[in-house]
Amino acid sequence: MSHSPLLGLNAIGADAQVALDTALEQARAQVHAFNPALIVLLGPDHYHGFFNELMPPFCIGSAATSVGDYQTPSGALNTDATVALALTSHLMDAGFDIALSRRMQVDHGFAQALQFLWDGLDTPPVVPIFMNAVAQPGIPRLARCLQLGESIGGFLDTLPQRTLVIGSGGLSHEPPVPTLAHPDAAVRERITVKREPTAAERDARTQRVMAAGMALARGESGMKPLNPAWDRHWMDALERGAFGELTAMTEDSIEQLAGLSAHESKTWLIGRAALPARPLPCTLRHYQALPELIAGYGLLFQHTV
Repeated sequence: MSHSPLLGLNAIGADAQVALDTALEQARAQVHAFNPALIVLLGPDHYHGFFNELMPPFCIGSAATSVGDYQTPSGALNTDATVALALTSHLMDAGFDIALSRRMQVDHGFAQALQFLWDGLDTPPVVPIFMNAVAQPGIPRLARCLQLGESIGGFLDTLPQRTLVIGSGGLSHEPPVPTLAHPDAAVRERITVKREPTAAERDARTQRVMAAGMALARGESGMKPLNPAWDRHWMDALERGAFGELTAMTEDSIEQLAGLSAHESKTWLIGRAALPARPLPCTLRHYQALPELIAGYGLLFQHTV
């Protein structure tokens, strides 16, 4: 599922809001009917927990805390440290030099999915897996994401628990997330060195992103517009298990066609690759282009039985 920090902050059209609310309620109902005993949650970070001073491509959290940005809940996630450590060992044995955090800090890229599906952080046990989607050149490549998903799936096949795998991110979007190419040295320092922002700094960031969303909706933004055709192709390929169609993309094409932050969509690829590479039952598929939220917003729910 996609996420957007602007959900609940920037208004969208009444019909669009009804459609989005309906899809989210359907997702919630189907997840609760599935009744998972374990959640593997794949998400990015937006310079709240991971910074350029040390930016791993992937990181598993044996414990994690939500910072509570953009109206998402703050506090400890209900992590399953035993499963997280076992998965880390499995991936190391499989040839992945995976990072491990015993005090991971996460933002809305993780918390919003839990908030929408469970009203907060009181959830079944979670294994959070961070994927760098903002800091080049260490953004994982498509083929490696596919391999990681397949290896995670092999591990999950050994567990007795009914498991829900969530890829949180994407689809097409290019919000004002700074890069190290930014001309302001203070901005480059902020995304390099980890520190807790002040309340004023956090509020200023929120206001800046809100304004960017409304400018995009008015057609007055220099940001890359949403790309519904790219989004639908991404969802089509995942639904069919046609992973080769996605790994054939170039890394540059993702940014050129879908935006700098469209790399977040790779969390979907990792999650879907944990399931068999064939068409699977799809009980929910929803898509909306929501420029006010700077989001090509999608939901895709598939299962193996």
